[in-house]
Amino acid sequence: MADPARRHALQALGGLLAVAVVPAARATPEALRDAMGAFAPGITPREGRITLDIAPLVENGNAVPVTVSVDAPVRVQRIGLYTERNPLPEVAQFELGPRIARPVVGTRIRLATSQQIVALALLADGSCWMSKVDVVVTLAACIEG
Repeated sequence: MADPARRHALQALGGLLAVAVVPAARATPEALRDAMGAFAPGITPREGRITLDIAPLVENGNAVPVTVSVDAPVRVQRIGLYTERNPLPEVAQFELGPRIARPVVGTRIRLATSQQIVALALLADGSCWMSKVDVVVTLAACIEG
């Protein structure tokens, strides 16, 4: 029969090793800025034209529904979703073909903690538009990196 004290010590050591192996989250303002800059290089996003539909209070960050729609006079080429505090700031990117009549995308995302969600839209005329929403998450997700 195994010694309970030894078993407890091994479990504690295993827990410490698991914590040591988990990489640190790369959630920095610079990482977010760089990811957003790669979406539309050389173009400064302007506020407006995007509706970012996400609940401002989320009970569980594991599967948060989000919808992005764009009201634009020209074709929307791409829509991107970014988070301020997830381990990786780029959550999703959607390429829209020329036959998309209504630029609306929807998905579920994971949120590590309460943070700001950013949606970007790149239009065919070369302009880039942005919308931001602050979301409070009561049960965090994706903290394992």
